[in-house]
Amino acid sequence: MGNPFIDDIKNQYKNGSALIKLIFVNVSVFLIVHILGNCLWFFNIKNGTDLVVSWLALPADFSQLIIKPWTIISYMFLHEQLIHIFFNLLVLYFGGRIFIQFLNDKKLVVVYFLGGLAGGLIYILSYNLFPVFQKVLPISVALGASASVMAVLVAAATYVPNFVVRLVFIGNVKFKYIAIGLVVLDLIRIQGNNSGGHIAHIGGALFGFFYIQQLKKGKDFTLGFSRFLDYLKVLFQSRKKMKVVYKKQGKTKTDQAYNNQKVDNQKKIDAILDKISKSGYDSLSAEEKAILFDASKK
Repeated sequence: MGNPFIDDIKNQYKNGSALIKLIFVNVSVFLIVHILGNCLWFFNIKNGTDLVVSWLALPADFSQLIIKPWTIISYMFLHEQLIHIFFNLLVLYFGGRIFIQFLNDKKLVVVYFLGGLAGGLIYILSYNLFPVFQKVLPISVALGASASVMAVLVAAATYVPNFVVRLVFIGNVKFKYIAIGLVVLDLIRIQGNNSGGHIAHIGGALFGFFYIQQLKKGKDFTLGFSRFLDYLKVLFQSRKKMKVVYKKQGKTKTDQAYNNQKVDNQKKIDAILDKISKSGYDSLSAEEKAILFDASKK
């Protein structure tokens, strides 16, 4: 008989959205890092947590990056301080909910990963190119989901800039102003104690903005990476029993009819998004919300 608590967590992860899975992974990495750190402490290895973090954080120095190439991925799930992971996951949940409301789970995962990669690469390039960072280059590392979170947040805000959000103590605010405010904060704090972090945030934000701008033009340059994620999912997924599905015979649509229907559906979605921009999500009818929800699953 299994543990009810563990079983409940497994079900929450298995049946949860991509957003919930990303939050689970971040929390799991946080716990594993600190558990391993405590285990090392029991064997008189001081700063055990710092040692574990050093093998997962992204170094700016190319000579260290070469021997720890996995850190370009691991860093975007790594948090050392409780307050750091709390605020990152809070913003991820807030921005991710809006993101998947208008786009879909797969695009969320793609933006999270590629936004984190963009932020990490810009951080590395900045520390190797600009003279101001030369003194700290050998010891500088980046960690945290902030670049990925900013990519998701800015992508959602770029897609529905006039989406109205109700903030405690403030009231209704258009989503674009929240995203702009966070980016401006990063820009003016680059000279602080966490220059690398703020640079990575801006890198993630730029990716999120550029991605949606291209997507609105009908160009999705992330399709190759999306297929790669599909391949990994199949590779690690347990084999399921094959099911025979019987479909009713019906009239097959011609290519022209299919294309016409696709254009009509896109016009409906564009009209709904325009309505959201002007009057907010609550102004939609039940039918319009259903159309938008169905489109987000494709």
